[in-house]
Amino acid sequence: MRRRRKTKILATLGPASEAPQTIRALFEAGADAFRINMSHTSHASLADRHRVVRELEEQVGRPIGILVDLQGPKIRLGELPGGAREVHNGEKVHLVRRVGADKPDDIPIPHAEVFAALQPGETILVDDGKIRLKIDDVTKETAEATIEAGGILKDKKGVNLPDTILPIPAMTPKDRSDLDAALNLGVDWIALSFVQRPDDVAELKKIVGARAACLAKIEKPRALEWLPEIVDLSDALMVARGDLGVELPVQEVPGKQKSIVRLARKAGKPVIVATQMLESMVSAPVPTRAEVTDVANAVFEGADAVMLSAESAAGQYPVEAVSMMDKIAMTVEGDPLYVSIIDSQRNPPEATTADAIMAAVHEVTGTIHARAVVCWTKSGSTALRASRERSDAPIIVLTPTLEVSRRLSLAWGLHCIYTEDAQDLDDMVERAARFAFLEGFARPGERIVVTAGVPLRTPGATNMLRVAFVGPQKPA
Repeated sequence: MRRRRKTKILATLGPASEAPQTIRALFEAGADAFRINMSHTSHASLADRHRVVRELEEQVGRPIGILVDLQGPKIRLGELPGGAREVHNGEKVHLVRRVGADKPDDIPIPHAEVFAALQPGETILVDDGKIRLKIDDVTKETAEATIEAGGILKDKKGVNLPDTILPIPAMTPKDRSDLDAALNLGVDWIALSFVQRPDDVAELKKIVGARAACLAKIEKPRALEWLPEIVDLSDALMVARGDLGVELPVQEVPGKQKSIVRLARKAGKPVIVATQMLESMVSAPVPTRAEVTDVANAVFEGADAVMLSAESAAGQYPVEAVSMMDKIAMTVEGDPLYVSIIDSQRNPPEATTADAIMAAVHEVTGTIHARAVVCWTKSGSTALRASRERSDAPIIVLTPTLEVSRRLSLAWGLHCIYTEDAQDLDDMVERAARFAFLEGFARPGERIVVTAGVPLRTPGATNMLRVAFVGPQKPA
């Protein structure tokens, strides 16, 4: 099955979309990879969904990526004495390090690390930012604060600390258990929540090794201060606009999104734009005009993938949401402005052989109007370099490594094919032409551009460019 767009779609599986027939319908509607959110998934459900996707992969003959999203630490209020109560602007409140509280005016936060890290003048946000407090004074057990934005306080609502670096790891014991379960199944991507510093990503990479690729979710303002280092350590990034929009002024999020996307593109790392992209389709069969514009802007920016969360996991119209996202991406990519915008954001090649070759591939492909770029890759690095160039021509990736073909399902413009390795240079070129024909990218007499590393089977050694004609082909 050949996609007619280059931007990928990542769909979250959940109660509304866990049936095998629904997962197949999501794939046929346009989903290129599937996300499993461990905040709401047991190990048994994880194994079931993994099995269904792998069975679907076998049926359709296309590599399909599976991303497991770790929950990360969750900071919540304790149990309020007397239940929910209203707080007003300017009101002084008393925070206590307890699960519950004895005094009616106390607000319990049962997290010692919060009181250890808080400083006067810092902000606490409750219930996705609906209530805002400013810290006046703090000890190891208590804190005094002033309500800056009032509202109804409720038990166990989420707490965000945008100004504070919390001395807690990004992975909880639950996350480590979930990570073991995911790696034992053989998932392709692990997404790390609550990233504050490069060390968080380094810790995950050390545990995961080569068993999966690691994605850093950018959802904490502190992560933005370390963004170049986080990009360098990660295999991919996600602009997680939910928590980012809580802890940052919402008007700053679009600019941060553009900065993250451009930095990831420059590094040649896949970048996903996520959260509330078609939120109204949780309960409506069509999105709002603003949501359509939001998805379109992410595509115009050159994001590798756009993601559906509740829309496909728990909404009433999961297949329709994927189909709508597919239509938006295809329409944008067909817009006359799209190519010029993408080209204007291309980065000059670095002074390496691989970068020089891929820049040359881009120029040659455009000059001779080649029908496709064909990359042979074992590690995936050649394909990611080709993706970074954002070629107007389709990019076919041939790899003898099944895991690599699945991981690359999130990268812009890549049509991945799992196949046996080439025997020699002639076999490489001949089979590149054959696959370009069989997959419907080129007809006999048309040209393709082939790139790979020579000697063969040398990871990361992209150093060859060859123009080839597609000859008469016999279907396999």
